[in-house]
Amino acid sequence: MMLLTVIAPPSMEEEIIDWLLIQPNISGFTSQAANGHGSGHVMSLAEQVTGRRRQITFWVELEKKRADAIIIDLKQHFSGSGLHYWLLPMSESGSI
Repeated sequence: MMLLTVIAPPSMEEEIIDWLLIQPNISGFTSQAANGHGSGHVMSLAEQVTGRRRQITFWVELEKKRADAIIIDLKQHFSGSGLHYWLLPMSESGSI
């Protein structure tokens, strides 16, 4: 299993939620408000003053093959939107 993380601006939250909900083989995902820090972010003057940029983080557990397909779809559907993602292998997952 893989863990796909997608970072998006808050203005895209609803669009990404809607998009994830209609994807086959995604039974669920987690989202959370987050803050981006550092020089790698284009920030408004107000964000520069506070040192943070508001973002939304999405986490999705997927099999590797499906994760690769989702990333291709993300790139096609959200081209030029500034989304950031990473994909990591999961050593374990479960419910208790």
